[in-house]
Amino acid sequence: MSATYTLDTATSRANPTPAPMRRLTIPAIRARKVDGVTDSPIVMLTAYTARQAQLLDPHCDLLLVGDSLGQVIYGLPSSVPVTLEMMAAHGAAVVRGSYHSAVIIDMPFGSYEASPEQAFASAARLMKETGAAGVKLEGGEAMAPTITFLSERGIPVCAHVGLTPQAVNALGGYGPRGRDAAEAAKIRNDARAVAAAGCFAMVIEGVIEELAIEITGDVHCPTIGIGASAACDGQVLVTEDLLGMFERTPRFVKRYADLAGTISDAAAQYAQEVRARSFPGEAQLYGAKK
Repeated sequence: MSATYTLDTATSRANPTPAPMRRLTIPAIRARKVDGVTDSPIVMLTAYTARQAQLLDPHCDLLLVGDSLGQVIYGLPSSVPVTLEMMAAHGAAVVRGSYHSAVIIDMPFGSYEASPEQAFASAARLMKETGAAGVKLEGGEAMAPTITFLSERGIPVCAHVGLTPQAVNALGGYGPRGRDAAEAAKIRNDARAVAAAGCFAMVIEGVIEELAIEITGDVHCPTIGIGASAACDGQVLVTEDLLGMFERTPRFVKRYADLAGTISDAAAQYAQEVRARSFPGEAQLYGAKK
């Protein structure tokens, strides 16, 4: 397996461990787009734990250890407070729990913007401590030199343009981007710049569909949409959103399950049985040896 550490199936609840197989590589992901066309769209979901990675891995091409874990796991108001330590810990868990998908990790706010050298130090730490295949960073034209710097030094980079959540304070919220001509032109230029800088793929988030389609046809690397267009070369969602773990569902999310309801119902039944002293029952108890 490509992970640095493997799970002990004798003691871990996260088993059975799948049979090892060749993990998808970043060049294989990049090669999905040929002459501007991606015949097999790229499937990407977020993952933050080993068990979650095991469940998602057979169905995905890319697993993203997103800085969205700030809100999803830690209850933070945004992704801005997320640290390298958080990303490294969760990234290592996801790599351990997967064997098929390529795993990439978000670079948290403040870990890469100051200089290409700072970005390299942060990215190298994440890759060395986790075994991940690459990193993702937000920003357009301003980050192009950093993307080139990292790519030339063996660190694959997924870019992120359009709505960039780490810049929520500057953007003034999470609303859709590219509705006016000036902003659309900036996002278009950002996409061209990061593609030319050498990113292996780019996330296009929260932009009007016409702009997402235009960018997808304009750049040579695969585009991965979230709140963009089905015409992108792939799609990504926060897994907890599609599972229905939260009351609020963003417009661009399709809820494929109501896991919050399932968990709440199970907890309610457990509480009822504990209070009625009907759990644990005979099947859950140990008796003396006969």
